[in-house]
Amino acid sequence: MGKPTGFLEYDRCERAKLPVRERIKNFNEFYAPFNQEERRRQGARCMNCGVPLCQSGMTLGGMVSGCPLHNLIPEWNDAVYNGNYQHALSRLLKTNNFPEFTGRVCPALCEKACICGRDGEPVTVHDNELFIIETAFANGQMTPRTPPSRTDKRVAVVGSGPSGLTVADMLNRRGHNVTVYEKQDRPGGLLMYGIPNMKLDKSVVMRRVRLMEEEGVHFELGVDVGADITAEQILADYDAVVLCCGAGRPRSIPAAESMPDGVYYAVDYLAAATRSLLDPDYEPISALNKNVVIVGGGDTGNDCVGTCIRQGCRSVVQLEMMPCPPLVRQLSNPWPEWPKCLKTDYGQQEAAELFGADPRIYSTTVSRLVTDEGRLRAIVTVQLESVTENGKRFMRPVEGSEKELPADILLIAAGFTGCCEYVPEAFGVDVSDRGRVVTDGGFYTGIDKVFSAGDMRRGQSLVVWAISEGRACAAAVDRFLMGYSNMI
Repeated sequence: MGKPTGFLEYDRCERAKLPVRERIKNFNEFYAPFNQEERRRQGARCMNCGVPLCQSGMTLGGMVSGCPLHNLIPEWNDAVYNGNYQHALSRLLKTNNFPEFTGRVCPALCEKACICGRDGEPVTVHDNELFIIETAFANGQMTPRTPPSRTDKRVAVVGSGPSGLTVADMLNRRGHNVTVYEKQDRPGGLLMYGIPNMKLDKSVVMRRVRLMEEEGVHFELGVDVGADITAEQILADYDAVVLCCGAGRPRSIPAAESMPDGVYYAVDYLAAATRSLLDPDYEPISALNKNVVIVGGGDTGNDCVGTCIRQGCRSVVQLEMMPCPPLVRQLSNPWPEWPKCLKTDYGQQEAAELFGADPRIYSTTVSRLVTDEGRLRAIVTVQLESVTENGKRFMRPVEGSEKELPADILLIAAGFTGCCEYVPEAFGVDVSDRGRVVTDGGFYTGIDKVFSAGDMRRGQSLVVWAISEGRACAAAVDRFLMGYSNMI
């Protein structure tokens, strides 16, 4: 604990954002540069608790609170306060392969469990983490870490999202020969084409990929395993195969099953927007001068709000099935549980400033679509109420509550129903009725040499969980290949 009175002397100070009307002019990341002295003060706020719940990753009240990677947060906060950034980096990288990703997109489960947040404001763990890794890159400290020797084992990783990259990174450092297969033209999975550029600049993803290539990981891009190359070929050429294909099958809504012109899944819309930035000749799904309605109140829905604003939409509305959460913690939701409170993210903040109101409408869904010659013209919404019957709670339409909203574009951000099935089918791997690859309680699928990790095995989740899955899966693969593993 570098400064015992730091939490008393310094207030929480997050990294500053650019003004809304400035940042929406482009798709660049919109945070101001780090202030080194301010970061040191923020590191001083950490109390080095005797029981640091920030790194616990515990399930409380049905939700996880604290870091699933069990990051050594008090240690590197102390190092930041003392200006020992090299030591902070070493402690950070011990548990997190890609802090430049989590430091940008993680919802900071660690901060929700920080004891400073019990009666005040938590430590800026999220910002401090990103400061450490970006300082390391800026100072030339992130150099290739090649293994001192190589084994004769060959591993194929199918999918280059966060779990696939983690598996590849860990097994490569162990000395195995790793090839990553990615069906898209660029690596990164959802990091590349699922998360918008203003939230995670694609140069950050490619910077890490280039570093991994220098360390010995080989990437095969534009290769769709199960289509362009057979599972039999992969199994014949490699000693182990890890399926990390994500949970990319989007969930539809009953009113939009016919998918008329103007109705899109959020994942397709966001991917097209990013691709148009990377490939100037590519035509995105443009919201320019259009009325946009988004179904889904989560992170993906918020990303759609921010994206259509940057494209110049005329209006944007975000529909959320559930009621509006409370503004502050309730007695039934005590610390250190995840706070079930209203969160207003960057896209909603931008919409509120531009259009004068929060874009979210709660307890509402789409009842039906209004089309004109096969083209979306409007949607009809219906209000929902929470009812309980036979011990089960569900949302029921309120009779007579229908309203028509103008809509040129409807974006469905209602989550995902699991992985695309053709890859598991190709390898003979079982998939549960929830669309998840079935494993033995760990990561082994029961098919010789075949493992799975990330959203494909766990279901739709956070980047930090994908990294955690990848680390644990890599250790399981290493034990399979070598008979033991020294991975943590």
